[in-house]
Amino acid sequence: MAVTLETPLARVLGPKTATGMAEQLDLHTVRDLLRHYPRRYARRGEMARLDDLQKGDRVTILAQVKSVNTRRMRQRHGTITEVAVGDGAGTMKLVFFNNKHAKLAPGEWGLFAGTVGTYQGSLQFTHPDCHMLEDSDSDSDGDQDWARALVPIYPASKDVSSWVIQKSVKLLIGAGGGFGELVVDPLPEDIRARHGLLSLAAALLDIHRPTSMDDVEHAAHRLKWDEALVLQLTLAGRRKAAALEPGIARPRRPGGLLDAIDAALPFALTEGQREVGEELAAELDRDQPMHRLLQGEVGSGKTVVALRAMAQVVDAGGQAALLAPTEVLAAQHVRGIRQLLGPLGRAGELDGAADGTRVTLLTGSLKAAPKREARAEVAEGRAGIVVGTHALLQEGVEFADLGLVVVDEQHRFGVEQRDALRAKGSRPPHVLVMTATPIPRTVAMTVYGDLETSTLRQLPSGRGGVASSVVPMGEKPGWLDRAWQRVREEVAAGRQAYVVCPRIGDLTGPDDEPEDADGAPDGGDDRRPPLAVLDVAEMLRAGPLNGLRLDVLHGRLGPEEKEARMRAFAAGQIDVLVATTVVEVGVDVPNATVMVVMDADRFGVSQLHQLRGRVARGAHPGLCLLVTEAAAASSTGQRLAAVAATSDGFALARLDLETRREGDVLGAAQSGSRSGVRLLSLLEDEELISAARAEASALLDTERGLADHPGLAAEVARLATDERADYLEKA
Repeated sequence: MAVTLETPLARVLGPKTATGMAEQLDLHTVRDLLRHYPRRYARRGEMARLDDLQKGDRVTILAQVKSVNTRRMRQRHGTITEVAVGDGAGTMKLVFFNNKHAKLAPGEWGLFAGTVGTYQGSLQFTHPDCHMLEDSDSDSDGDQDWARALVPIYPASKDVSSWVIQKSVKLLIGAGGGFGELVVDPLPEDIRARHGLLSLAAALLDIHRPTSMDDVEHAAHRLKWDEALVLQLTLAGRRKAAALEPGIARPRRPGGLLDAIDAALPFALTEGQREVGEELAAELDRDQPMHRLLQGEVGSGKTVVALRAMAQVVDAGGQAALLAPTEVLAAQHVRGIRQLLGPLGRAGELDGAADGTRVTLLTGSLKAAPKREARAEVAEGRAGIVVGTHALLQEGVEFADLGLVVVDEQHRFGVEQRDALRAKGSRPPHVLVMTATPIPRTVAMTVYGDLETSTLRQLPSGRGGVASSVVPMGEKPGWLDRAWQRVREEVAAGRQAYVVCPRIGDLTGPDDEPEDADGAPDGGDDRRPPLAVLDVAEMLRAGPLNGLRLDVLHGRLGPEEKEARMRAFAAGQIDVLVATTVVEVGVDVPNATVMVVMDADRFGVSQLHQLRGRVARGAHPGLCLLVTEAAAASSTGQRLAAVAATSDGFALARLDLETRREGDVLGAAQSGSRSGVRLLSLLEDEELISAARAEASALLDTERGLADHPGLAAEVARLATDERADYLEKA
């Protein structure tokens, strides 16, 4: 039977195995299985330490049988067999009931797969899958047994074990017609030679059947190049197509809204704000749509830069839409913009300037009549600046001439949501996305070359700065008492404080809400429930903050109530605001100088950095206290210590990336363990990705492009037809 990379696995492996791989591992063809790489390699006695395993882990271990003991059970009929296995570093127990186990004998080595459990404080597998590594795995021609070299351990599932995958790959490598003929190398020979890369066939052989870790390293390097080059070619092709996409130039107009904003600003722009402003102004002046990421430290003034770009578009006759993640932030944006513009932001009103515009708020909670009026202002073009939440994306919201889309804290929105707003323009609008701490996917897409970037690092003068400390209430409970004393001291000095909790608490519905902590990487089912706003507020009122003016803010409050409480806090009528992460982004109360984050380990790195950016926004120095029960020596404690040790948002973005990985770079996931590019790592492969980008640009800049490289063109076409590639265009 002739086998190609596109041959269905059912024709090679049989329907039962192929069905399991398709349903549980999304593997359908020979290509899919060959690109399903081992997650690690084990050698007899050299695998990961058994005592590193945790309860609940589903793992495959390589270990030697130490003892086998079968006895009758006392409490019920039947027998129990206990098998002790070890790896040279630790031991664990395998438990089988009623002789339902493989024939195991002391001295044998095997692969054992199951879910780690505990009994009387010791780790154990109950009825694990077993695969003994002896004669059954030796090649019939006398080749070295795989287990005597490196044993590949594959990502597996409940019904498709690592050794089933191993045997299936072994069958493919020995498929009829020769493995070298089966695998057609898409990389041009000159690129392989220039970068010292293995052939694809050699790389696949070495990744699945290595004799040393050097084999693995060289094979992985070549396979990363496949992923990086195809991705860079896809991105470069889309960038070239976008360059031909017709947009509308929005040139700067002297004496317009932008000049009025500059004259009204109560502070001088930083050098970085001026430089980025000129960069944006130049791109808005082109008829090719801008697509730019504005990265900036918390408090660096990204919103002012975006507002000046919006004013330039309005001066040129277009409309600008600002998409905010929460109603609190959207309302604050509108309030701040209207205050800054004065009569220029109230066109059509009695005291409005004739040459001004309207600033319109559109959120989902608006009542019917105000919502109709807001939509009419947008559709008729009376509103030059439109600020809203997800409501801007709904059907029925039409723009007269959408010229610029600004997405604030872009990681709060999915790719499809951003694209839905962009599609509301008659021609593709300019797009500016902003973030204070790039989350993993944003960083990944930036390095992979999909976004042009601008960066603001300089903070405005006069800011007090934020000092951060970890409060380990489990190890040093007295420190929490001191934290509440610090809050009282700040309030006594005329300042205000935030207390942030991961959830709301019992009220009238379920506790969880989208604004809650976005999931720190650590945690488990055995931890207590996260601290809640309502519970903590009650405790503080009755205890350490008794007598202070304290109120709560969370997502279950109505929009009018949320707005009223934020106004009261901004006006100094509330001393301490106990809130969920509804205050995470954009909330600006210069008099707030201290923040206490309860259960700080329940929040991600970037989220903590965003939260503490809410304090010290005025002239007074700020303090952020990260309260946790985690031990200082634990990975969680070390992560919190790293957050406390630096205020560099870009360094923290890298830490976030180390913790959460890039996510699915070609998919909708913002972060996570599964990457659409299986081997590439943003942290480890920046130089490789940069080199691949240069090679991709050189290939596409030639007169014939990929016409002379049909294998590579086919790989790019395959990615282009994959539904995940749509995200590249929309992102």
